[in-house]
Amino acid sequence: MIEQLHEVIQEIEVRWLTKRLLVVGDVMLDKYVWGEVGRISPEAPVPVVRATHQSQQPGGAANVAMNIGRLGARAEVIGFTGGDEDERLLVESLRANGVSPKFIVSDGFPTIAKQRILCGQQQMLRLDTELAGARSKSDYDRLIESVLAHLPGCDAVVLSDYAKGVLTPEICPAIIQAARALNIPVLVDPKTADFSRYRGATTVCPNLGELSRAVHLDAHDMNALLDAAESLVRELDVEFLTATLGEKGIALIRPGNRMLAPAVARQVFDVSGAGDTVISVLALCLASGLKPETAVGLANIAAGIVVGKIGTVPVEKHELLAALAPDIALHAEDKVVGREELVQRVALWKANGERVVFTNGCFDLLHIGHITLLEQSRRFGDRLIVAINSDASVSELKGPTRPIVRENERGRVLAALAAVDAVVVFGEPTPLELICATRPDVIVKGGDYVPDTVVGASEVKSWGGQVKIVPTVAGFSTSGLIAKGAGK
Repeated sequence: MIEQLHEVIQEIEVRWLTKRLLVVGDVMLDKYVWGEVGRISPEAPVPVVRATHQSQQPGGAANVAMNIGRLGARAEVIGFTGGDEDERLLVESLRANGVSPKFIVSDGFPTIAKQRILCGQQQMLRLDTELAGARSKSDYDRLIESVLAHLPGCDAVVLSDYAKGVLTPEICPAIIQAARALNIPVLVDPKTADFSRYRGATTVCPNLGELSRAVHLDAHDMNALLDAAESLVRELDVEFLTATLGEKGIALIRPGNRMLAPAVARQVFDVSGAGDTVISVLALCLASGLKPETAVGLANIAAGIVVGKIGTVPVEKHELLAALAPDIALHAEDKVVGREELVQRVALWKANGERVVFTNGCFDLLHIGHITLLEQSRRFGDRLIVAINSDASVSELKGPTRPIVRENERGRVLAALAAVDAVVVFGEPTPLELICATRPDVIVKGGDYVPDTVVGASEVKSWGGQVKIVPTVAGFSTSGLIAKGAGK
């Protein structure tokens, strides 16, 4: 269960759109050749892969920026490239996904690229293109100048260290000190065994192997490892350590305090890029002021999504919200939304391939007829929106003594039903504006309606939707309940 769930949903759906994050580190291009194996080569005992298609994806620090961008925030990424074709492909891919690259061309060093040959879900071979060694002083000077120019107004900084020559013992402290002087949180994904260069960061996020090497202990001795990690927090003057422990989950470590978020059980196809996803979600959470415990829980869910994919692929905002759906279903208040929030939520549902159903009414004094309508409506799709008339609208329709139950209470009661995914209040004479804003796949009405008399019928049909009529349950009505209560 995620803490601060209502606030988390608000952050993901609305406020992450306003955040700007800076990623600094080793950018690279991940290339994939997909094919089929049908025989062994006569030239050597190796499989012959018949290529069927190719693709490429930003990797390393660029994949961190991609994750941040796909989660809705603005991302800028700074790193070294080679002024070559791989840089062009990397820039093109980043810009197409709304990420702003600020690359420093380093003469004599190619853009780092990793080419993988895959058959089905199995990686057959990886070919790396890179040149080891330190860049020139002028390259590092230009890198620092670029970072300092882009820090003001930034909400968080991620240092994505793949030990490829960007985040040296001199560069890391310079960036950390400059960011912390501006009260900007700094998160580090480490690669080197010496964490001293990351001193003063907000958090360092090693995986199990990286933590084991940093504290010089066996990765299997978990208690000793976490004790050493606690000492490392004090030694590095970081606020906390965030350690990804594989199938054990993610540990949040402070002096005298530890929390473990157990791994989300999923089928694992490929762990590449999972660390990038974790630090991206953590960074957005800290940029939003969410508690570290909440950030770790959300990052753990995101990691569970990305390991179910093949290749270095970022997590999508709609996937993260879909993974939170079971928790949302247990919190009725998170289903009652305003119009703008509803439109964003519907867009995410549709991006996730879900069929959206819409129904509306006063729903004053909820009874079995209402329940039947809602349950049958939900069967027409994957998500059900219930639009309810405002109190003023109900009074105009039903008379000055109505509603019996006010709109806030009506909405909350409806939201508690398992069949309902979102409740919204409308004050117009009809829900037509709301229907056009959400563009549902199905509109449902009960009673004596015929499809052509349903408000929004022609509009929903124009975009390929349907209109469904659910028969009224005889003997049940709000007016009947009121009359019964009055002894009539």
